[in-house]
Amino acid sequence: SILHLKYPLLNPSSHHNSQVTTLGRGKSSLSFVATQKHISLSRIEELAKMGKDIEVGGGEYTAKDYQDPPPAPLIDPEELTQWSFYRAIIAEFVATLLFLYITVLTVIGYKSQTDPINNADQCGGVGILGIAWAFGGMIFVLVYCTAGISGGHINPAVTFGLFLARKVSMVRAVMYMVAQCLGAICGCALVKAFQKAHYFRYGGGANELSEGYSTGTGLAAEIIGTFVLVYTVFSATDPKRNARDSHVPVLAPLPIGFAVFMVHLATIPVTGTGINPARSFGAAVIYGKDKAWDDQWIFWVGPFIGAAIAAFYHQYILRASVKALGSFRSNA
Repeated sequence: SILHLKYPLLNPSSHHNSQVTTLGRGKSSLSFVATQKHISLSRIEELAKMGKDIEVGGGEYTAKDYQDPPPAPLIDPEELTQWSFYRAIIAEFVATLLFLYITVLTVIGYKSQTDPINNADQCGGVGILGIAWAFGGMIFVLVYCTAGISGGHINPAVTFGLFLARKVSMVRAVMYMVAQCLGAICGCALVKAFQKAHYFRYGGGANELSEGYSTGTGLAAEIIGTFVLVYTVFSATDPKRNARDSHVPVLAPLPIGFAVFMVHLATIPVTGTGINPARSFGAAVIYGKDKAWDDQWIFWVGPFIGAAIAAFYHQYILRASVKALGSFRSNA
């Protein structure tokens, strides 16, 4: 596609000469017509490379090499008639199932390897570092595999944040969350089926507030941890960034996986690290002990608050998309 950007030309009798330049970027190009009187050619090129808006002669003209997608409608009945919608729901279900299966097995395996009753080496096993790698690595792999199908959410908090930013419709957001929770339940059920002897003995991978930490501390840990994750998701999938990095498709899943890894390193000692309501819910359903359910609200309220803050911060502060606030009144 070609985007044309025109600047007010001087009077033909003027001694200033017009200059024209074309900046190519992938398959798209930007054509600029400007005059030295208003703005230099080098400055236009610099701003265009940065994707900035250029103001000339009291008017504002956009020199972007990317397009912001239109806000998703709150309710889109047409989605329900498309196979791609149901395919995306299936992808979210399977991805969350695999995520819980691998990660919960890793947690139980680590606890089994370091159990003093088994005379195990307390320095053996994968350790907290290995558990964090399992969670972050699986998110990296699964986001890479499903991003082109469903967007690779695998987390109700991520879906909620993207819904608030009008990246997905309400119908899609609700169906994604249901699929994610069902996938998490099935993933934990598989772990229980394969490791029945160890499953209940080592906590079933359920999230619980650790001893010595207050409810407020646990809630804050979940809010901040989810903020880091969802903020990374927004940054990694920003249209402005994608316009420059689209030739390296791994660049979006990689920072998202690393964000999950780093948050786990920080908060495993506090809450076991939720930052994903489906992960916490699925483990609690299959494990079924009172402690997991007593603390369950922390792993829903915290991530949803963190996701909302991240969406607001990225959309309305970093991107200064104040006009997007009115999008809730359009295409509803």
